[in-house]
Amino acid sequence: MRKIELKQVTVQFNQKHRQTLAVDDVSLSINQGEIYGIVGLSGAGKSTLVRTMNLLQVPTSGQLLIDGKDVTNVKGQALSQLRKKIGMIFQHFNLIQNKTIGQNILFALEAGDYPKEKRQERIEELLSLVDLADKINDYPRSLSGGQKQRVGIARALANQPEILLCDEATSALDVETTEEIIILLEKINRELGLTIVFITHQMEVAKRLFDRVAVMDQGKIVEENDTFSIFGQPQHPFTQKLVGRHMNLVLPSELFDQFDSGQLLELTYLGEQAIEPLISLISREYPVLMSIIHGKIEYIHGKAIGRLILHIDGEQAVIDEVVRKMATKVDHLRIVERQEAL
Repeated sequence: MRKIELKQVTVQFNQKHRQTLAVDDVSLSINQGEIYGIVGLSGAGKSTLVRTMNLLQVPTSGQLLIDGKDVTNVKGQALSQLRKKIGMIFQHFNLIQNKTIGQNILFALEAGDYPKEKRQERIEELLSLVDLADKINDYPRSLSGGQKQRVGIARALANQPEILLCDEATSALDVETTEEIIILLEKINRELGLTIVFITHQMEVAKRLFDRVAVMDQGKIVEENDTFSIFGQPQHPFTQKLVGRHMNLVLPSELFDQFDSGQLLELTYLGEQAIEPLISLISREYPVLMSIIHGKIEYIHGKAIGRLILHIDGEQAVIDEVVRKMATKVDHLRIVERQEAL
């Protein structure tokens, strides 16, 4: 079942007699109960796009549908009711510094007209969910970054939303704390059945958390697929570059200067097959020199993605034949060009 649909959504800003296209004709569908990620570099339009999903940013054109209903132009009480269904957490937590943790959550409950007699019980329930029951009377300044984000999550869940929007929710956290937040969001998704939309530039988070991924560049969605396919078989050049940087397979320009002949190849294999026997076989069968420059194996949802960069040297005709043969033995092969270097 589709929970959120964007149809040809465009967001345009007018600044100092200049028009900026932050979101450019984006269409996507997000299913009920999935964790959907939007990735891209800073300035790609991710935050603007996610804010159209709760109408904090009204689209210049296009449609927003929630549960199949067009809500693009809702206002007043209807907009307030819509936003009760959609919680949001932020990169920098946005807690009220002069209120206790319990009071921060109470503020959200009051804003959502949560039944007054049930508010204290709800506060305790939420803080227990995020493992901060003992912090109810503490102030934000006494909490770590991870604890502050847990409060942000509890606050976003205060009025029992069906959708949780996460705007760079782990970018201000260290690696260990990020993993704790990921585990918490997985628990919330599993136990509460929430649909989670998470935007980030952190590919490690994307690999670890998302069911499906949309890749955004210059306001457009350039590629969309399940997470394993995005990392294992990226199709768009921008996605390939983004994934390559995450896999640490972007090569320094100095490396190219070491080779005045031959070719650099990137081999990708999915699953548990090994590449070393293929290299040994090729080396025995063909008069070429092969060197392993770099390699890495990642696991996404329990499935392996391996990448290897090789330098192959010899007569060009033989190299071409070897490339053709290797291409039939791996999931993907491409020639690495000099312009890809750092």
